[in-house]
Amino acid sequence: MFKGSMPALVTPFRNGELDLDTLKQLVEWQIAEGSTGLVPVGTTGESPTLSHEEHETVVAEVVKAAAGRVPVIAGAGSNNTVEAIRFVRFAQKVGADAALVVTPYYNKPTQKGLLSHFRALHDCADIPIIIYNIPGRSIIDMNPDTMGALAQLPRIIGVKDATGDLARVSLQRAACGKDFCQLSGEDATALGFNAHGGVGCISVTANVAPKLCAEFQQATLSGDYATALEYQDRLMPLHEAIFIEPGLVGAKYALSKLGRCTEEVRSPLTTLEDSTKAAIDAAMEHAGLI
Repeated sequence: MFKGSMPALVTPFRNGELDLDTLKQLVEWQIAEGSTGLVPVGTTGESPTLSHEEHETVVAEVVKAAAGRVPVIAGAGSNNTVEAIRFVRFAQKVGADAALVVTPYYNKPTQKGLLSHFRALHDCADIPIIIYNIPGRSIIDMNPDTMGALAQLPRIIGVKDATGDLARVSLQRAACGKDFCQLSGEDATALGFNAHGGVGCISVTANVAPKLCAEFQQATLSGDYATALEYQDRLMPLHEAIFIEPGLVGAKYALSKLGRCTEEVRSPLTTLEDSTKAAIDAAMEHAGLI
Protein backbone atom coordinates (compact mmCIF):
# COMPACT_ATOMS: atom_id res chain seq x y z
CA MET A 1 0.00 0.00 0.00
CA PHE A 2 2.84 2.40 0.85
CA LYS A 3 5.55 2.59 -1.78
CA GLY A 4 7.17 4.98 -4.20
CA SER A 5 7.70 8.70 -3.64
CA MET A 6 5.87 10.30 -0.73
CA PRO A 7 6.71 13.90 0.16
CA ALA A 8 7.12 14.83 3.80
CA LEU A 9 4.93 17.85 3.18
CA VAL A 10 5.91 21.35 4.22
CA THR A 11 3.28 23.31 6.14
CA PRO A 12 2.70 26.65 4.36
CA PHE A 13 2.36 29.80 6.46
CA ARG A 14 1.23 33.30 5.68
CA ASN A 15 1.76 36.07 8.22
CA GLY A 16 2.38 33.52 10.96
CA GLU A 17 -0.81 31.52 10.35
CA LEU A 18 -1.55 28.27 8.55
CA ASP A 19 -2.09 28.86 4.84
CA LEU A 20 -4.63 26.13 4.17
CA ASP A 21 -5.48 27.23 0.64
CA THR A 22 -1.84 26.83 -0.37
CA LEU A 23 -1.66 23.50 1.45
CA LYS A 24 -4.58 22.21 -0.61
CA GLN A 25 -2.93 23.44 -3.80
CA LEU A 26 0.27 21.60 -2.86
CA VAL A 27 -1.73 18.39 -2.36
CA GLU A 28 -3.29 18.76 -5.83
CA TRP A 29 0.09 19.44 -7.42
CA GLN A 30 1.76 16.51 -5.68
CA ILE A 31 -0.92 14.09 -6.85
CA ALA A 32 -0.86 15.45 -10.40
CA GLU A 33 2.94 15.09 -10.51
CA GLY A 34 2.82 11.40 -9.55
CA SER A 35 3.51 11.28 -5.82
CA THR A 36 2.20 8.00 -4.46
CA GLY A 37 1.41 9.18 -0.93
CA LEU A 38 1.45 12.24 1.32
CA VAL A 39 3.00 12.67 4.77
CA PRO A 40 1.78 15.78 6.63
CA VAL A 41 3.17 17.16 9.93
CA GLY A 42 6.43 15.35 10.14
CA THR A 43 9.49 17.39 11.06
CA THR A 44 9.48 18.83 7.53
CA GLY A 45 5.94 20.01 8.26
CA GLU A 46 7.32 21.98 11.24
CA SER A 47 5.52 19.82 13.76
CA PRO A 48 7.70 21.11 16.64
CA THR A 49 6.23 24.61 16.29
CA LEU A 50 2.62 23.70 15.48
CA SER A 51 0.06 23.74 18.26
CA HIS A 52 -1.86 20.52 18.78
CA GLU A 53 -4.86 22.14 17.14
CA GLU A 54 -2.83 23.25 14.12
CA HIS A 55 -1.27 19.79 13.86
CA GLU A 56 -4.69 18.18 13.73
CA THR A 57 -6.04 20.77 11.29
CA VAL A 58 -3.24 20.07 8.83
CA VAL A 59 -3.79 16.30 9.00
CA ALA A 60 -7.53 16.66 8.52
CA GLU A 61 -7.14 19.07 5.59
CA VAL A 62 -4.62 16.87 3.79
CA VAL A 63 -6.82 13.77 4.22
CA LYS A 64 -9.80 15.72 2.92
CA ALA A 65 -7.90 17.16 -0.04
CA ALA A 66 -6.36 13.82 -1.01
CA ALA A 67 -9.86 12.31 -1.01
CA GLY A 68 -8.59 8.75 -1.21
CA ARG A 69 -6.59 9.28 -4.40
CA VAL A 70 -3.30 8.52 -2.61
CA PRO A 71 -2.69 7.28 0.93
CA VAL A 72 -2.00 9.76 3.71
CA ILE A 73 0.49 8.84 6.44
CA ALA A 74 -0.17 11.30 9.26
CA GLY A 75 2.65 12.47 11.47
CA ALA A 76 1.66 11.41 14.97
CA GLY A 77 4.85 11.30 17.01
CA SER A 78 5.75 12.79 20.36
CA ASN A 79 8.21 12.11 23.16
CA ASN A 80 5.16 12.00 25.43
CA THR A 81 3.24 8.75 24.99
CA VAL A 82 -0.05 10.36 26.04
CA GLU A 83 0.32 13.09 23.40
CA ALA A 84 1.24 10.54 20.75
CA ILE A 85 -1.89 8.51 21.61
CA ARG A 86 -3.95 11.66 20.99
CA PHE A 87 -2.38 12.15 17.56
CA VAL A 88 -2.69 8.48 16.55
CA ARG A 89 -6.36 8.40 17.53
CA PHE A 90 -7.00 11.66 15.68
CA ALA A 91 -5.31 10.31 12.54
CA GLN A 92 -7.63 7.33 12.62
CA LYS A 93 -10.68 9.51 13.32
CA VAL A 94 -10.18 11.69 10.23
CA GLY A 95 -9.40 8.80 7.90
CA ALA A 96 -5.62 8.81 7.52
CA ASP A 97 -4.26 5.56 6.14
CA ALA A 98 -1.42 5.22 8.66
CA ALA A 99 0.34 7.08 11.45
CA LEU A 100 4.05 7.91 11.36
CA VAL A 101 5.49 7.75 14.88
CA VAL A 102 9.01 8.94 15.65
CA THR A 103 11.18 7.37 18.32
CA PRO A 104 10.79 9.57 21.42
CA TYR A 105 13.32 12.39 21.29
CA TYR A 106 15.22 14.14 24.08
CA ASN A 107 14.15 11.91 26.99
CA LYS A 108 16.28 9.03 25.63
CA PRO A 109 14.29 5.88 26.45
CA THR A 110 15.96 2.47 26.46
CA GLN A 111 15.00 -0.23 23.97
CA LYS A 112 12.56 -1.46 26.66
CA GLY A 113 11.06 2.04 26.74
CA LEU A 114 10.70 2.05 22.95
CA LEU A 115 8.84 -1.25 23.11
CA SER A 116 6.49 0.12 25.76
CA HIS A 117 5.85 3.36 23.83
CA PHE A 118 5.07 1.71 20.52
CA ARG A 119 2.98 -1.06 22.05
CA ALA A 120 0.83 1.57 23.76
CA LEU A 121 0.32 3.36 20.44
CA HIS A 122 -0.44 0.12 18.66
CA ASP A 123 -3.06 -0.77 21.26
CA CYS A 124 -4.76 2.64 21.39
CA ALA A 125 -6.32 2.55 17.91
CA ASP A 126 -6.82 0.41 14.83
CA ILE A 127 -4.70 2.42 12.37
CA PRO A 128 -1.46 1.02 10.91
CA ILE A 129 1.73 2.49 12.41
CA ILE A 130 5.03 3.20 10.68
CA ILE A 131 8.02 3.62 12.98
CA TYR A 132 10.20 6.65 12.25
CA ASN A 133 13.79 5.90 13.23
CA ILE A 134 15.99 9.01 13.01
CA PRO A 135 18.77 8.86 15.60
CA GLY A 136 20.38 12.02 14.23
CA ARG A 137 17.43 14.02 15.60
CA SER A 138 16.02 11.86 18.39
CA ILE A 139 19.41 10.55 19.68
CA ILE A 140 17.77 7.17 20.28
CA ASP A 141 18.34 4.44 17.68
CA MET A 142 15.83 1.59 17.55
CA ASN A 143 17.87 -1.53 16.94
CA PRO A 144 16.73 -4.26 14.50
CA ASP A 145 15.88 -6.71 17.30
CA THR A 146 13.53 -4.19 18.92
CA MET A 147 11.97 -3.44 15.55
CA GLY A 148 11.59 -7.16 14.93
CA ALA A 149 9.70 -7.56 18.20
CA LEU A 150 7.37 -4.69 17.29
CA ALA A 151 6.85 -6.10 13.79
CA GLN A 152 5.09 -9.05 15.41
CA LEU A 153 2.23 -6.70 16.29
CA PRO A 154 -0.36 -6.69 13.50
CA ARG A 155 -0.62 -2.93 13.04
CA ILE A 156 3.07 -2.04 13.17
CA ILE A 157 3.71 -2.44 9.49
CA GLY A 158 6.89 -0.62 8.55
CA VAL A 159 9.65 1.88 9.15
CA LYS A 160 10.80 5.21 7.82
CA ASP A 161 14.53 4.65 8.19
CA ALA A 162 16.66 7.79 8.37
CA THR A 163 19.74 6.17 9.86
CA GLY A 164 21.66 6.51 6.59
CA ASP A 165 22.97 2.97 7.18
CA LEU A 166 22.06 0.89 4.13
CA ALA A 167 22.96 -2.34 5.91
CA ARG A 168 19.96 -1.70 8.18
CA VAL A 169 17.57 -2.58 5.35
CA SER A 170 18.92 -6.12 5.16
CA LEU A 171 19.16 -6.46 8.94
CA GLN A 172 15.57 -5.28 9.31
CA ARG A 173 14.41 -7.68 6.58
CA ALA A 174 15.93 -10.47 8.63
CA ALA A 175 14.40 -9.24 11.90
CA CYS A 176 11.01 -8.06 10.66
CA GLY A 177 10.30 -10.18 7.58
CA LYS A 178 10.34 -9.40 3.88
CA ASP A 179 6.82 -7.95 3.93
CA PHE A 180 7.70 -5.30 6.51
CA CYS A 181 7.40 -1.97 4.66
CA GLN A 182 10.79 -0.24 4.61
CA LEU A 183 10.78 3.38 3.44
CA SER A 184 13.87 5.54 3.21
CA GLY A 185 13.93 8.77 5.17
CA GLU A 186 17.02 10.07 3.41
CA ASP A 187 16.85 11.23 -0.20
CA ALA A 188 20.55 10.94 -1.01
CA THR A 189 20.73 7.19 -0.26
CA ALA A 190 17.26 6.20 -1.50
CA LEU A 191 18.73 4.47 -4.55
CA GLY A 192 20.82 2.07 -2.48
CA PHE A 193 18.04 1.72 0.08
CA ASN A 194 15.67 0.28 -2.53
CA ALA A 195 18.39 -1.95 -3.95
CA HIS A 196 18.68 -3.50 -0.48
CA GLY A 197 14.94 -4.17 -0.32
CA GLY A 198 13.25 -0.86 0.41
CA VAL A 199 10.06 0.10 -1.40
CA GLY A 200 10.04 3.89 -1.35
CA CYS A 201 11.04 7.16 0.24
CA ILE A 202 9.35 9.68 2.50
CA SER A 203 11.13 12.52 0.83
CA VAL A 204 11.99 16.16 1.46
CA THR A 205 13.18 16.74 -2.11
CA ALA A 206 9.85 15.46 -3.45
CA ASN A 207 8.29 18.68 -2.14
CA VAL A 208 10.24 20.48 -4.86
CA ALA A 209 10.70 17.88 -7.60
CA PRO A 210 7.71 15.55 -7.21
CA LYS A 211 7.67 14.30 -10.80
CA LEU A 212 11.39 13.52 -10.90
CA CYS A 213 11.27 11.80 -7.50
CA ALA A 214 8.22 9.75 -8.50
CA GLU A 215 9.84 8.65 -11.76
CA PHE A 216 13.07 7.83 -9.92
CA GLN A 217 11.20 5.64 -7.45
CA GLN A 218 9.23 3.93 -10.19
CA ALA A 219 12.48 3.08 -11.98
CA THR A 220 13.95 1.47 -8.87
CA LEU A 221 10.78 -0.48 -8.12
CA SER A 222 10.68 -1.85 -11.66
CA GLY A 223 14.33 -2.88 -11.38
CA ASP A 224 15.58 -0.34 -13.93
CA TYR A 225 18.57 0.87 -11.97
CA ALA A 226 20.31 2.33 -15.02
CA THR A 227 17.44 4.80 -15.47
CA ALA A 228 17.25 5.37 -11.72
CA LEU A 229 20.95 6.29 -11.70
CA GLU A 230 20.31 8.95 -14.36
CA TYR A 231 17.65 10.48 -12.13
CA GLN A 232 20.01 10.24 -9.16
CA ASP A 233 22.62 12.23 -11.06
CA ARG A 234 20.05 14.95 -11.80
CA LEU A 235 18.70 15.08 -8.24
CA MET A 236 21.83 14.63 -6.11
CA PRO A 237 22.90 18.30 -6.10
CA LEU A 238 19.38 19.23 -5.01
CA HIS A 239 19.38 16.62 -2.23
CA GLU A 240 22.59 18.16 -0.92
CA ALA A 241 21.70 21.84 -1.37
CA ILE A 242 18.31 21.56 0.34
CA PHE A 243 20.06 20.28 3.47
CA ILE A 244 22.85 22.86 3.73
CA GLU A 245 20.54 24.46 6.29
CA PRO A 246 17.49 22.69 7.81
CA GLY A 247 15.82 20.81 4.99
CA LEU A 248 12.34 22.23 5.38
CA VAL A 249 13.73 25.77 5.03
CA GLY A 250 15.51 24.77 1.84
CA ALA A 251 12.38 23.08 0.53
CA LYS A 252 10.24 26.14 1.21
CA TYR A 253 12.73 28.41 -0.53
CA ALA A 254 12.77 26.14 -3.58
CA LEU A 255 8.97 26.02 -3.59
CA SER A 256 8.91 29.81 -3.46
CA LYS A 257 11.10 29.85 -6.57
CA LEU A 258 8.43 27.74 -8.26
CA GLY A 259 5.64 30.03 -7.05
CA ARG A 260 4.13 27.30 -4.90
CA CYS A 261 4.36 28.79 -1.39
CA THR A 262 6.15 31.45 0.64
CA GLU A 263 9.54 31.01 2.30
CA GLU A 264 7.99 31.71 5.71
CA VAL A 265 9.11 29.46 8.57
CA ARG A 266 8.56 29.65 12.32
CA SER A 267 11.17 30.60 14.89
CA PRO A 268 13.65 29.31 15.90
CA LEU A 269 14.18 28.58 12.21
CA THR A 270 15.07 31.44 9.90
CA THR A 271 15.06 31.98 6.14
CA LEU A 272 18.15 30.95 4.21
CA GLU A 273 21.50 32.64 3.84
CA ASP A 274 22.13 34.02 0.35
CA SER A 275 24.89 31.48 -0.27
CA THR A 276 22.48 28.62 0.40
CA LYS A 277 19.89 30.16 -1.90
CA ALA A 278 22.49 30.32 -4.65
CA ALA A 279 23.35 26.64 -4.16
CA ILE A 280 19.68 25.64 -4.34
CA ASP A 281 19.18 27.78 -7.44
CA ALA A 282 22.08 26.04 -9.16
CA ALA A 283 20.82 22.60 -8.11
CA MET A 284 17.31 23.35 -9.37
CA GLU A 285 18.75 24.45 -12.69
CA HIS A 286 20.87 21.27 -12.85
CA ALA A 287 17.72 19.20 -12.30
CA GLY A 288 15.84 21.11 -14.98
CA LEU A 289 13.31 22.63 -12.60
CA ILE A 290 14.07 26.26 -13.46
